[in-house]
Amino acid sequence: MASDGEEKKVFGLQEVGEHIKLDDCWMVIHGKVYDVSKFMDDHPGGDDVLMQVAGKDATEEFDDVGHSKSAIEQLKDFYVGECPEVLEKKISSVAATNSKLAASDGPTLTNSVGIFSKVLQFLVPLVLLGVAVALRKYGKKDLKN
Repeated sequence: MASDGEEKKVFGLQEVGEHIKLDDCWMVIHGKVYDVSKFMDDHPGGDDVLMQVAGKDATEEFDDVGHSKSAIEQLKDFYVGECPEVLEKKISSVAATNSKLAASDGPTLTNSVGIFSKVLQFLVPLVLLGVAVALRKYGKKDLKN
């Protein structure tokens, strides 16, 4: 791991992508590059899980698993540098999505059937309850006569 005095190394995705072997396995998580080669045998999920994301941005897969705080801390031991290219891609992707949303005319009603069904979900039980109460009330009066 780089100390505070050392200059951080910067890697591109292409360079990270060259490290896809069991004894030379790199990946990017949250814009940071990790060499997990020495962790392959110790990884609780097995080395095949790591090999599936070797040489790639593994942020989504890492986050989806829900790693513990100690696992996140352990990443520091495998840190080799930064990959700003991954963060730039994510930023441009978010910016593109935001611009598409801004260019639209605002929210549109695309599923009017959905609204109708929600109203029915509320009204049908209410009507059935009313019918049940009416039957009970008027049914008892008929028995008394």
